Amino acid sequence: MTIGEAAARLGVDTHVLRHWEQVGALTVGRDANGYRIYDDDALEQARTVLKLRRVGLSLPEVTAAMAPKKSEAQRVVRAKIAALENEVISRQQAIVFLQHTVECRHRYLDECPDCAIFVRQP
Repeated sequence: MTIGEAAARLGVDTHVLRHWEQVGALTVGRDANGYRIYDDDALEQARTVLKLRRVGLSLPEVTAAMAPKKSEAQRVVRAKIAALENEVISRQQAIVFLQHTVECRHRYLDECPDCAIFVRQP
């Protein structure tokens, strides 16, 4: 299929697919005239790139995560997992703080000793 057909199937613009190919995250075959040809393998690879992007990997991380060397791919994915886990912890702390501010008996947050403890935490 053409780049336009592949882009439509994936729900992305054609320039996105060209960019992925340019940075090495996607490998696409060419016909005799040099036009990109998206076969089933290229489409599946593009779906993988899209999914990895949607879960938060940057294009360099995607490229590394799709590397033939499994140890390199695992290193990148493990680092992303750790970053996401830290983000979850940070979000949970934010929720606890905000819940306290909603329920706080003090009129102003700077009058509350519990709020002061939250504020001092990184």
